[in-house]
Amino acid sequence: MDTDAPANEPLLKPHEVADAQHSLMLLSDGLNRAILGQRALIEQVVICLLARGHMLLEGLPGLGKTELVKSLAAWIGLSSKRIQFTPDLLPSDIVGAPILEEQNGSRKLVFHLGPIFANLVLADEINRATPKTQAALLEAMQEHRVTVLGETHPLPQPFFVLATQNPIELEGTYPLPEAQVDRFTFKIQVGGVSSDTLQQIISTRKRGQAPALSEVMTAAELTRLFDFVDRIHLPEAVSNFIARLVTATHPQRADSPDEVKKFVKYGASPRAAIALAGTARAAALLAGKPNVGFQEVKKVAQCVLGHRLILDYSARLEGWTPLKIVDLLLSRVPEIAHQVPADLRA
Repeated sequence: MDTDAPANEPLLKPHEVADAQHSLMLLSDGLNRAILGQRALIEQVVICLLARGHMLLEGLPGLGKTELVKSLAAWIGLSSKRIQFTPDLLPSDIVGAPILEEQNGSRKLVFHLGPIFANLVLADEINRATPKTQAALLEAMQEHRVTVLGETHPLPQPFFVLATQNPIELEGTYPLPEAQVDRFTFKIQVGGVSSDTLQQIISTRKRGQAPALSEVMTAAELTRLFDFVDRIHLPEAVSNFIARLVTATHPQRADSPDEVKKFVKYGASPRAAIALAGTARAAALLAGKPNVGFQEVKKVAQCVLGHRLILDYSARLEGWTPLKIVDLLLSRVPEIAHQVPADLRA
């Protein structure tokens, strides 16, 4: 993992940090006007977007998940597509398929792009589709391309997948395999809103329609922010904390907490450490800081690690969840590694 910006990418200057924070505040404020009462969710979405990651949203229907994607695309001027996942959905319905067409008196296969060819893709109720269809997203999410009949087609850039799943719908659903869940940078529980927010919605919005949106950021400006995120300084002490935090999720490690050894079956992958570093950098830029601190790592830890820990069946019986394990690790893993005095080293 890189702990500093590359030599040819100088660290951010104060005025660059200030300009980036101003642009991000405009974006966040706009989204908060479109989606009322979900400030924490909006902040997490912006952080994940800056880190060029994918997001899995879990929550009840009607909480504004679809409106969030539409608003995000409108504010930045990106293309967006919504795919409703159903049990009869086929991989070709997502990525596209070659179709035989007649051109100039001859027939040839012409590839027709599927709805995945957009900057922002909303995969609605992703766990309703079969594993084969779910797997159609794997290459797209990891490599930003799709391959059909041996031919590779690059996806538009930037490319983000925001998937949703309904926690109360269990019958007729197909839980996402761990390998695919690991592709999502963040997994966020989307909660309901307060009664005051509900009153504001029904008082100011006819039929619940969001206000008209105008572009506040171009795709080129977003790309510039990506460059700024890469140039955020990640101190060695913070990268060491990230590495120790992820390592501590593995039960076979001698120095892991006893609760991890007892209740965690499989810990987080190296992809989790990469995601922690990237999203912590994004969180620092959003906060107007030129470098990552321990606070930024702790801010994103639950969203990054919670869905990557696989617990033993006994954990639920004793009231343990992945998020509780992450909280435990944040309280047990010290920010600064304990140094062994030189005269005591073997």
